[in-house]
Amino acid sequence: MRQTRSNASSEPRGQKRPGAARAPATAAPRDTTRARPPARQARDRSRAATRRPPAKQQRRQSARAQEAGPGEPPPPPSTPVTLTSSVAALDLGDQRERWETFQKRQRLTFEGAAKLLLDTFEYQGLVKHTGGCHCGAVRFEVWASADLHIFDCNCSVCKKKQNRHFIVPASRFKLLKGANSITTYTFNTHKAQHTFCKRCGVQSFYTPRSNPSGFGIAPHCLDEGTVRSMVIEEFNGSDWEKAMKEHQTIKNMSKE
Repeated sequence: MRQTRSNASSEPRGQKRPGAARAPATAAPRDTTRARPPARQARDRSRAATRRPPAKQQRRQSARAQEAGPGEPPPPPSTPVTLTSSVAALDLGDQRERWETFQKRQRLTFEGAAKLLLDTFEYQGLVKHTGGCHCGAVRFEVWASADLHIFDCNCSVCKKKQNRHFIVPASRFKLLKGANSITTYTFNTHKAQHTFCKRCGVQSFYTPRSNPSGFGIAPHCLDEGTVRSMVIEEFNGSDWEKAMKEHQTIKNMSKE
């Protein structure tokens, strides 16, 4: 079969058509992005979903999971606590900046700053005495005046152990150590709690019958440096009921 060519293709090569300008031949832009097959796309997504986090992140997650225990979700990452984190809940007004600066300068926590403030003004006019037994197993602190009023009782037990003491409310006394090293002796009414160290036998404080809601502190068991003066008053404990009726102030010594 004979094929025929169109007029355009039948024109001799190398000749230009009159009035027609040939456009410069340019190569068509190649598509450099190759489409991935659907199966490969699905495989890539699966790999991304199961990709493991960095080792450092894994260690953190593992530590949080161990802290939470079995069956519990891991706790959220902890946030750093600043010195003034508790101050935000207080309405300090214009004094907030001064308070925060004071905390930072003194390197105090919020609790420490509050304690310093309370110690300074709640016990104004008092000093903090410290003391204890002979072997050091029992230690305490007590807020009282630097000028002590001492009672010298002559009841049967106080006379034998020379129990000179001053009396303070229970709120001003704090046992620092030795709760398990203390034993107690009682007699008669059993209201007085004569506490002493199990090891060395020294009574550095006790609960007196005259003030069962307070403490009687032995001034000779205080550390040196905080006592300015002492006044000693004799108390006729051998006739205890009569002495209590006649005394005007002793029964109120443990009141705030």
